[in-house]
Parts: sequence; structure tokens; C-alpha cells
Amino acid sequence: MPKIVAVATAVPEFKVDQTTVCEIVSDHFSGRLDELKRLLPIFSNAGITTRYFSRPMDWMVQPHTLEERNRTYIECATDLSAAAATKLIKQNKMSPEDFDYIIYVNTTGLSTPSIDARLINKLGLRRDIHRTPIWGLGCAGGAAGLAHAYRYLLGHPEGKVLLIATELCGLTFLADDFSRSNLVATALFSEGSAAVLLAGDQVDYEGMEIIGTKSTFYPDSLDVMGWNVVSEGLQVIFAQRIPDIVKEQAAKDIDDFLTTHSLSLKDISAYLFHPGGTKVLKAYETALDLNNNELALSWDILSEYGNISSVTVLFILERFMNQNRQRSNGYGLITALGPGFCSESMLIKV
Repeated sequence: MPKIVAVATAVPEFKVDQTTVCEIVSDHFSGRLDELKRLLPIFSNAGITTRYFSRPMDWMVQPHTLEERNRTYIECATDLSAAAATKLIKQNKMSPEDFDYIIYVNTTGLSTPSIDARLINKLGLRRDIHRTPIWGLGCAGGAAGLAHAYRYLLGHPEGKVLLIATELCGLTFLADDFSRSNLVATALFSEGSAAVLLAGDQVDYEGMEIIGTKSTFYPDSLDVMGWNVVSEGLQVIFAQRIPDIVKEQAAKDIDDFLTTHSLSLKDISAYLFHPGGTKVLKAYETALDLNNNELALSWDILSEYGNISSVTVLFILERFMNQNRQRSNGYGLITALGPGFCSESMLIKV
């Protein structure tokens, strides 16, 4: 079976603690503070201690056009992606020419040529490498990227895939947007990049086997999560009912997925869930009858890095692999939610 061999991550240079972000936002919106005061506890209740951004906070709270934000995305995402990929290559004693296929995932910036094309030049990847840019899957994008790589490797068992996900969510903050959704996003979102090496079963690498994947689409839910594209940039859409959807749907969806592999939740020893926020994680714990420790990695990554959209689940995967190199039995479940509204899940052998 195809396998996940290694993960490497990178974060931008500006590290900010959550208290500082709250103070800066409070000051920025001081003229409307009476209206927003009831929403400020979002920052202290977000379960986040620190986050990382590609630009300093005083730049973030200034007004910018969509063109300015996007130009910043292309520059910073290319450099950050290259940093994560270079780290992955060095740690695994590889050459950039070893990869057959590159998949690039993001939802926070636009680029044509896409970032993967820029990385081929910057990293020195092969001229005949296959490539697929994936845009618009939001927080589900990292898990979906793993699934795309898995399906490619089923048909190319000798292949090696470089999956890169890079999100610069801070660039989507709109200085003049006083909506609840903008405040929630400002309290949650962060920036970072992850590079993943996946290989087919004919490649002599050790790794975690991918047993199967599942995509689930929820009809008539387009308004749950996404962007409105406005002249200033990308305006976030967040529905308050996301935790309710998890409580109502997660148990059945995951049970159905595991049943197709003759498994149940009692067979899962590792839960690698994208932490969309504290309410989402608590909804998973309720729906699946989990204790707080079973989602410890998700809580820890949320606290240390915030919500990096598609990238976050790959940060969780990296930490799990680093902490569990000697384990050789059991199953793990990767799950993330995204615009559509949809979920992406993957069953792995750990």
C-alpha cells in the first residue's frame, strides 16, 4: 500500500502571543469597541497561546488591496514552501530529482503560474515532474492532498510524491470588516507550511501505510464555510453551526468509513483531527465519546500554532510521527472539515 514516509514543517518569522493579538485588535477597533466587546472573549477562549505570521502585526491591521495581499502571498508562500520542502529533502537524504509528482495545496492566495511551478525552479525539481495545484478546499485541503497522493501512488507503486500545503491566513484579515466572522478568524487563523513525502509500495522506504480514504459532501451547505471575494481581499464565511454538524454527523460518517474496512472506533489508537477550534474539538469528543487525551495532539498544535487551515493536520501528523517512531501496530484516523461543506478522512496503519 502507499505510505506516508515523512513530514517537515516551517513557520514564518513573526511569532505573536494571543494576548498581544487581542490587544492590537482591540486598539484597532477601538471606535467600535462597544459593539465588539462581547466578542473579545473569543481570543481567550480560542485555546491558542502563540501564532506565526509572514508580516508584522502593524502591517496586518493596515488596509491593503487584494492585489497587495496576493503579491505578498506569492512571495512569502514560495519561500516558506521551499523552506519546508528543503527541510524534508535534507532530513531524508534525498535529491530534489527523486520526486515524480508534486501536489500544492492552498486557499489563501492565487497564483498563475501556480506556486508548484515556482517551486520546481526554486528547488531544482525534475523538468518532467507531474504536478497538481489544489485550491479552495480550505481546512480540508491537507487531508485531501494526502488522499490525492494516495490515489496516484495506487497506480504508480514506484512513485514518490511531494505534497506541500502552505497557508497565509493572516493576509485575509480585513481592517474595516467588523463582522463576527472576521473577529473569529482573527482569533484563530495563523500561517505555516508543511511538506510531506509519500511513496508507493515498491519504494524501499519505511512509513505509515494508507489503508483507505473517504470524502463526504454535505448537500445544501455552501454557506457554512468559505470566502467572499471583495475588493480588499478574502472575506471569511463561518457558520456558527459547524460544531452542531460535527455532533450530528461525525459518528455515523466515521463509523461507516471504518465499517468498510471491518473496523470500529475501538480499533483506532491515534486520532489526528484538524482543530478547527475548541468548539469543534469538543464536538468531536462528544460525538465519538473521546476523552481529552485522545485529541491531545490536536489541542497542543492548536495552542502552539493556531489554525493554519489546510496545513494544521499535517503539523499534527508530523508530531505524531516524531513521537511514535517505534510503534508498529494499530490504526490512525486523519480527519478535516472544509468548505463545501465537506469532510476528508484517511485511515492509516501506525
